[in-house]
Order: sequence, then structure tokens, then C-alpha cells
Amino acid sequence: MSIVITGNPGVGKHTIAKKISQKMNFSIIDINILAKDSGIIEKQEDTNDVDTQKLAKIIKEIELDEKIVVGHLAPYVLEKNQVTIMIILRRNPYHLETVYKERNYSENKIKENVGSEILGVITHDTMEKFEEKAFQVDVSEKNIEQVVEKVLQVISKKGNNDQVDWLNLVTKNNDLEKFFTH
Repeated sequence: MSIVITGNPGVGKHTIAKKISQKMNFSIIDINILAKDSGIIEKQEDTNDVDTQKLAKIIKEIELDEKIVVGHLAPYVLEKNQVTIMIILRRNPYHLETVYKERNYSENKIKENVGSEILGVITHDTMEKFEEKAFQVDVSEKNIEQVVEKVLQVISKKGNNDQVDWLNLVTKNNDLEKFFTH
């Protein structure tokens, strides 16, 4: 079994992966560290660009059984046959905005990442590629233990897919301009 935990920056991927790893006794493969150690990250202003094709080739060489793969690039560097289950962590965009400010992200980087969460870019790409293996888990309003429990339920097929629609929330709050204009 190989488990993947993905989602936008700030949703809690690494925290949850560590807890699941401890409970299941699976080791963790951090895609960001793998990219960094492989020297395939290129610094661009306030972002890091990764050659996803090179990273995909590197990951193909790694045995993923009894591993947890964690990172926002997972849907772009893994193939469906490498994955048993794919967990997409989702977080309320208003909470994410706070996380990004605490991380001192630039205004542009905040809008880009929050916008991506609102539109569900990673979710869409993951669901399209991994289909029945992909599940959303809304981490908003949950503590770490609750998220871990929900993820474990999904892994054991006792939990179901959360339905997340941040675009509807942001539209209702009349905040589209806040997140989508420069």
C-alpha cells in the first residue's frame, strides 16, 4: 500500500503525514526534499520551480510500498499505478490566508496559493488523474487528531470523501475581488 497526502501549501500535509506514519509504521517520502536533494529546484523570485518530468523519473525508481508520499506536486509526478490512495487536504481559504501571512508570503504568493485552493486546482488535477483513488478531506475547524482520524477512516475505506466548495463560500462573502485581482 502506498498513501499520498497532497494539497496546497499550509493545509497540514507534513503534520498529518508524520502522524499517519507513526500510526501505520510507514516511512515518509517528502517530494520537496527529494527535489531539493536531487538538485532540480530552480529559484524564481519568491517561488521554487521544479522540473516535474525529472522528479517523476526519480520517483519511478523508488519503491513506494508501505510509504507515505507527501507534497503538493504529488499529482504531477506520480502515476495512478504507483498509488493505492490519494488524500487531498483542503483548508478554508480565509484560514490559509492567515497561515501564509504568518509565513511572510508576498501578497502575490498569498493570492496565488489562496486562489488555487478556492478554485481547487490541485483537487481537480488529482481527481482527474487518480479518479477513484482520490479523496478530499476538509481540515477546516478540525484539530490534528480529528484530521488524522478522518484520514485513517478514508484509508481503511470507512470514511467518505468530503465535498468542498470554497468558490461558493467566497462568492457568498462577496470576496472574489479580494482573492482574484492584482
